[in-house]
Amino acid sequence: MSEPMLAVRHTTGADGPYWRALAAGRVELPRCAGCGRWHWPAVFRCGECGSWDQQWHAVEPEGTVFSWTRTWHAFDGSEKIGLPFVSLVVELPQCGGRRLLGLLEGEAGGLRIGAAVRARVAETEIWGERIPALRWTLSGASS
Repeated sequence: MSEPMLAVRHTTGADGPYWRALAAGRVELPRCAGCGRWHWPAVFRCGECGSWDQQWHAVEPEGTVFSWTRTWHAFDGSEKIGLPFVSLVVELPQCGGRRLLGLLEGEAGGLRIGAAVRARVAETEIWGERIPALRWTLSGASS
């Protein structure tokens, strides 16, 4: 993946480290140093124990399909994605069940709730801006 140009708005806020890691080709998620709870979306302060100490950890981008949908029409600014496309919500059991979004890459045969998937970091162009994104592949499928 070529280095996407991350706008400042993608690198500030509680989720800034996620976007910076994704731009570098990694998936990282925050975990509370106080109680060990994984968080996503990212938070500055843990709602469980109140700790302000959130530590970011590299995670393997693999999990199971929690939900999915196939889109047959383009949305303004997303024409470069191509049609139709399948969006996935994937649950990461190694991260306390936190869920990440992304697009399915490859054939959708065998796609079902609970299917095992693995992601790679790619990029998506929205309104002419390249941003890092996840592309999920069904486990056992070739990309």
